[in-house]
Amino acid sequence: MEITIILQFLESIFLQEDGGFFDGFMDRGALGSDDPIVKGMILSMFAVTGFGIILNLFNSGIRRKLVDQVKLKRIMKETRAWQKERMKAFRSKDTEKQAELNKKSSYMNKMNMEMMQMNMRPMMFTFVPLILIFYFVLPVLFSYTVAISPIPLNVIPGDFFQLTCTAEQAADAGHVCEEENALYLWAWYFLSSIAFSGIIMKLTKTTMDLG
Repeated sequence: MEITIILQFLESIFLQEDGGFFDGFMDRGALGSDDPIVKGMILSMFAVTGFGIILNLFNSGIRRKLVDQVKLKRIMKETRAWQKERMKAFRSKDTEKQAELNKKSSYMNKMNMEMMQMNMRPMMFTFVPLILIFYFVLPVLFSYTVAISPIPLNVIPGDFFQLTCTAEQAADAGHVCEEENALYLWAWYFLSSIAFSGIIMKLTKTTMDLG
């Protein structure tokens, strides 16, 4: 999985209805509006997807400016080759080869740390603007739920990471969910962002795929 997708996953944790870091920040605890500017589920679906694409382009632009892609791919190629050789030596029980590779452990750890810093650097510039958009722009424009899933998407047990409304929530008149399996606004953005992330990274040449 791309590091960018992982970071987007972590960012999405802040947008959850229950148990999130900003729980209670908004009046009803969920991202969305009772009287949104953009009305209609189909229009909302495409508009939120558009936001996902635009913000992905923004992320890729920042990443392209701040990260030396040539150096990053060189480090990735070097560390992956070392890891592959180390695993091969371990499986074949080649102790001499293991000892030889272990001599480079401190250097490889340094390379891994540098690679992590390079990947985290763009997030320092994108995280705050994204949070501001999530909490002060999207809630005004869109309703709490903007799409309908044919099946439940709450694959993680518990209420910590719910993507779709449950039957119990839909039956509760005081809940923001009006229909079972409706996708939350933040969830639809999250899924749309993942769907286009790889394509945009390839187009902007910021992908971490060594192929």
